[in-house]
Amino acid sequence: MGQLSGSAHGSGPKTPDSTSTSLLERVKARDGEAWRQLVGLYGPLVYEWCRHCGLRAEDAADVGQEVFVAVAANVAGFRRDRPGDSFRAWLWTIARNKVRDHFRRLHGEVRAQGGSDAQQRLAQVPEHPPDSSATATHPPPGSDLERRAVALVRAGVEDRTWRAFWLVAVEGRSAADAAEQLGLSVQAVYDAKYRVRRKIRQQLGDLTD
Repeated sequence: MGQLSGSAHGSGPKTPDSTSTSLLERVKARDGEAWRQLVGLYGPLVYEWCRHCGLRAEDAADVGQEVFVAVAANVAGFRRDRPGDSFRAWLWTIARNKVRDHFRRLHGEVRAQGGSDAQQRLAQVPEHPPDSSATATHPPPGSDLERRAVALVRAGVEDRTWRAFWLVAVEGRSAADAAEQLGLSVQAVYDAKYRVRRKIRQQLGDLTD
């Protein structure tokens, strides 16, 4: 999926200030670096979805490319108008349709050979993401997606503040343990967790909520 990192967004409107504008808003403004970050954040998840739906590794990579081509073409119209709307759910809808398109193409090929396996796989593509229930709209704490999301905001955060956040929010350590390891007060650890969480929500909340 790396081929898409710069291909979907070339010249375009003036790029918003990345320190005050969310990643999704910068993607909509055709910011090439924001696009690369988006693909880095969600590319592995789309690949996992495709594999879970029964695609071979090389087919999952190709379908993943198709998914992000569609995202690039339609992301400007993405809205969160209703309760439960999320970028993740919107992305899954695109991925599901591309997976189904793949199996339809494959079914057309195997029918000529007298096969039906592709049609069976098409019928088995789930309505909801393979790793979620019908109502889930955000990744569970500590998931690979969350880890990639928090890593995107690492720059600009003081090292000890970041380490305090990571120990408590990602590794699940207690505030007391983190404080002892880093030579901070427990309150300072809580403050660090709050500051980094706020930064994450400012830049990534509309993608990970």
